[in-house]
Amino acid sequence: MSDTTTLRTQETTSEAERTQESEEATTCPECSGRLETDTEHGEVVCSDCGLVVEEDSIDRGPEWRAFDSAERDNKSRVGAPTTKMMHDKGLSTNIGWQDKDAYGNSLSSRQRQKMQRLRTWNERFRTRDSKERNLKQALGEIDRMSSALGLPENVRETASVIYRRALAENLLPGRSIEGVATASVYAAARQAGVPRSLDEISVVSRVDRMELTRTYRYIVRELNLEIAPADPESYIPRFASDLELSDEVERRARDLVEDGREAGLLSGKSPVGLAAAAVYAAALLCNEKVTQSEVSEVASISEVTIRNRYKELLEAAEVITA
Repeated sequence: MSDTTTLRTQETTSEAERTQESEEATTCPECSGRLETDTEHGEVVCSDCGLVVEEDSIDRGPEWRAFDSAERDNKSRVGAPTTKMMHDKGLSTNIGWQDKDAYGNSLSSRQRQKMQRLRTWNERFRTRDSKERNLKQALGEIDRMSSALGLPENVRETASVIYRRALAENLLPGRSIEGVATASVYAAARQAGVPRSLDEISVVSRVDRMELTRTYRYIVRELNLEIAPADPESYIPRFASDLELSDEVERRARDLVEDGREAGLLSGKSPVGLAAAAVYAAALLCNEKVTQSEVSEVASISEVTIRNRYKELLEAAEVITA
């Protein structure tokens, strides 16, 4: 018998054994009847002959009752889930800044001094070495920039993971903490499909654009991040929302970008500029009032770029529809 036949025979035998064990777990050992779980008495009994197969089973649920999500959260005695957005993953103790006790009463002067000392020592214990202090500062920067840019929580989590990988692979020497944190936010936003332009990132960052682009290319190359080129269509909903334009304008702008893609117009051009020009052109086609300066301010793109790109998009649309 060959090795392949032997292996298949062993797999068939093990699968049959698993099926038999599963059937034994759900059938009565005496009469082969169906087993039922009695949660009130903590027993597993046979529905046919009444044999008690198991007793004193453990109830792993809470001992209290809750009738809505708010009440369930209040009664829960577990902490928040772990997160990559905190340097200690949210597992350390956090002493609140309010000088009040559990009943809402103000603390005395002596107790306030004691709590302040405890806060000081707690902060010292949370960061044991320079690596944790580095991580704490960087994750704080990521959270600050993400909040300023209006990025969702999944982008912040991804940016934190990217920064942790860069720190673990020793990519920070010779580069600033703020620069690597900013590059992580930019990369995470593009990976999540909610990209922000370099100009928008530079406004909220503490590093200049040149350092940002250089650090971003280095991080992507060293960590082998798979980041697709930015799509102009991913910018359109945000621009249309900031300009308070209708859904019809947004749909028309998407159609213009698609026509430009078919005409080969998108290659080598800034996706932000194309998106801004598509929104402006769509607003004109839908008879909604918006100026080039307003679009330029929202998209952080010059008016000259918008004028050039929107004419090209309209010409491409005419060629496609002709």
